[in-house]
Amino acid sequence: MAETVYAYNKMLKCGYTTGSCASAGAKASAYMLLSQNKISEIEYITPSGEKVIFKLQQQEITENYALCAIEKYSGDDPDVTSGMLIYTKVEKIPKGFVVDGGKGIGRVTQKGLDQPVGAAAINSVPRKSIEENLREVADNFEYYGGLKATVFAPEGEEIAKKTMNPQLGIVGGISILGTTGIVRPMSDDALKETIKLEISMKRQNSDVLVLTPGNYGEVFAFKNYGLKEKYMVKSSNFIGFSIDCCVENKCKKILLIGHIGKFAKLGCGIMNTHSHNADGRIETLVTCGLKVGADLETLKEVAKAITTDDAIDILKERGFLEKTMDLLMEKIYFYINKRSGEMPAEAIVFSNKYGILGKTAGADEMPEDVERKGLGTPATRAGIIEKLVRIGFLE
Repeated sequence: MAETVYAYNKMLKCGYTTGSCASAGAKASAYMLLSQNKISEIEYITPSGEKVIFKLQQQEITENYALCAIEKYSGDDPDVTSGMLIYTKVEKIPKGFVVDGGKGIGRVTQKGLDQPVGAAAINSVPRKSIEENLREVADNFEYYGGLKATVFAPEGEEIAKKTMNPQLGIVGGISILGTTGIVRPMSDDALKETIKLEISMKRQNSDVLVLTPGNYGEVFAFKNYGLKEKYMVKSSNFIGFSIDCCVENKCKKILLIGHIGKFAKLGCGIMNTHSHNADGRIETLVTCGLKVGADLETLKEVAKAITTDDAIDILKERGFLEKTMDLLMEKIYFYINKRSGEMPAEAIVFSNKYGILGKTAGADEMPEDVERKGLGTPATRAGIIEKLVRIGFLE
């Protein structure tokens, strides 16, 4: 396996996913069950084709089942599951190959996730890998009965509290995940997968979703508009990717709400707003200020600003903030709708100091069916709607 990758200006160690641990454990347990011999390690080929040798722990064999544990190793990736033991128990059944989760493996309670409601949170790729490894071992031993693999993790329920599982409607434990089988340090893949799952799940509640980069946008949306978490998705820095997911899930419309520090970048078409990816906040504000007639001295001061909050202070003091923001919102509208295609996208930009700085033309429109969009009981909805009208978010 590729042991290191170069990321963010340094070499970092790779690891392997919970899916690889469970699949390799299934292969090892099936081998021990059918051979009735303990082994100390197992060779496993990941879904991406890389060979990994896993050390086995706590092996146990009986006539009808065998089990072992593999320690999850995440390399230099900041993963809360790193170091925990993933167990896989394989037992004989009359026929077929079955994969399930036991203690510490979450159960799906919401529609729209990779697995149906009620199923163990073992995603499609590791499920397929586990089953393929059971079949391979059975074929090698010319065993014609069935095998059932049960994945469990004694620490799973507690560790899951530190993950996104509770928000995704996965209860009781961790998820068994992985598409390649390898954890790339500082990789964006895991976060993107979480965003994709959350959009898919919340699309079941509403055909109009609200995207916010993080806590600032979420708190602002709730405090100012009464918008409920039920159909709000944290997109992190992956604005473009999140828009793509909304298109894929056939959303009717999306509303983006974010701080000027992130969303100023959208005005020049930057769809991944992480500072390691690109910047252009101040330059975009300078360009918009120039186009609306700001004088040279003002633009020089804005160009020297360290933060967008500083730049906004300068523009407001010199009387150019409103026009600059109007043009910025036009630019943001252009780029997010270029990305979203036929699905309308609107945006609201705010700062902690000044509140709303700008809105695209259609941002004041709300879903017609507010009850289905998660605004609570009729009495609660009435209060929220009254507030939305009062602050100009509904007509």
